Formats: sequence, C-alpha cells, structure tokens
Amino acid sequence: MKDCFERPLARNCCIFSPLGPGCFECCIKCLGGVPYASLVATILCFSGVALFCGCGHVALAGTVAILEQHFSTNTTDHALFSEVIQLMQYVIYGIASFFFLYGIILLAEGFYTTSAVKELHGEFKASACGRCISGMFVFLTYVLGVAWLGVFGFSAVPVFMFYNIWSTCEVIKSPQTNGTAAVEQICVDIRQYAIIPWDAFPGKICGSALENICNTNEFYMSYHLFIVACAGAGATVIALIHFLMILSSNWAYLKDASKMQAYQDIKAKEEQELQDIQSRSKEQLNSYT
Repeated sequence: MKDCFERPLARNCCIFSPLGPGCFECCIKCLGGVPYASLVATILCFSGVALFCGCGHVALAGTVAILEQHFSTNTTDHALFSEVIQLMQYVIYGIASFFFLYGIILLAEGFYTTSAVKELHGEFKASACGRCISGMFVFLTYVLGVAWLGVFGFSAVPVFMFYNIWSTCEVIKSPQTNGTAAVEQICVDIRQYAIIPWDAFPGKICGSALENICNTNEFYMSYHLFIVACAGAGATVIALIHFLMILSSNWAYLKDASKMQAYQDIKAKEEQELQDIQSRSKEQLNSYT
C-alpha cells in the first residue's frame, strides 16, 4: 500500500481514472485497512445516542406540559420536578456531545489498530503507548457500558408510567365500561410515582377527563418518544458491547504484535551477530593464508 501511494499516478487513479494501472490492487489494499466492525459499531452508537437524546429531550418537555395542565395546577407542587427535568435536558446535551467525540475517537483507534496488525511485517511498529491507549479504551468502554445499562433501565420507567395511563384509558374506552357510571371510578393517581407530593391538587384524574388526556397530542407524542428513547438507549448498550469486543480483540492483537516484533528484533540481532562472526572468521583465515 505504501508503494502504491508513493506513485502519483497510482495515488490518484482510484479517484480520477478507475481503469488506471494498478488501481484495482491499490483500492483493494485501501479497503482492506478499513475497520468495518468499528464502523458499524460507531454508526449504531451514533444512532442510539441520537434517538435517546433527541426523543428523550422532547418527551421530557411534553411530560412537564401534561403534568402542569392536568395533574398539578399549583406550580410550587411540581417546581422540584421541573428543575430535575431541566437538569436532565442539560445532561442530554452533554451526553450527545461526549459520545459524538468518543465515537470518532474509537473509530480512529480502530483505523490505527487495523493498520498496526496489517502492517506488522512492514515499517510500522505498534508502540507501548498505543497498547496502553487501547487498554485504557477497553476499561473506559466497559465503564460506559455498565453506566448505559443503568440509563437503559431508567429510560424504561417513563415508558411503564405512560403505558399504565394508556392501558387505563383503553379500559375506559372499552364497550364494557364506556357510557356507564363505572367510568368515573377508573382513575390514575400520578402521586403514587412520587413525581409530585401527596397534597398536590388534583393529583388524580378519573373517567372522561382521563380519556381526554390520552387523546391529547402531548400524551401521544411523549408516550411514543419515550419508547423510541428507550430503544435508542438499548441500541447504545449494544454498540458499546460491540465496541468492547472490538477493543479487547484489538488489544490482544497489539499485544501479540509486540511480542512478534520483539522476536523479530532479537532474530535480526542474532543474524547480524552471526554475520559479524563469520566475516571476522573469514578475515582471520585470510590473514593466516
């Protein structure tokens, strides 16, 4: 690959002249250095984080709107919850920025490791610093994977809450209860989820009022966006597990590569010493004769 790119014609043939000399071999060597596993994991990670952050941010805003309009008319009752939601939205901004940079760094590390393994017998040398960096990424990705498992579990909580409200509305809409006096006895008490205090008013919505909440656009959008955000968190967990397997494999390859390099260096040194001994022996033999 190095010889291919040292020739200006071969360097540009893949771009300007697909039928140029040596272009096919050049492109094959270039494609062989692409870390496809890291590329797939990066795309999956970006997609999962984007779904979680984007949908989660909008769903949280919709949840606050539903709470303020229907379950807690006094602003002091849900003031703490609103502050927590606002803080979580700022955390979402940080998560999106961090994983954008972290995904690019892991993809670059995949390119580096692929080059180190494929050019083991060339001039490229896998340094001890590179192996330490790979080991550090393995540990950091493991920690992030465990953390995202918690995020995935936490993101399922609002899905459970909205599902309970939605299922209650479906019971109200069912033919067995629709139009009867039992409808007004079917309620949802949001205070049992510890979102607002027990003395919040009204806190509990029943019957047709609850059905009207389920028919609002805020409830429909927030419910489905929370589901998509939970799926995005799950995709991010899968991507981090994928990254962890890739990084562990790359670290093992680099470790074996360093041992192979040490062996080759010792072998080359011994061969050089043997050549020196043979040359000195020939010189002494010639001096005697």
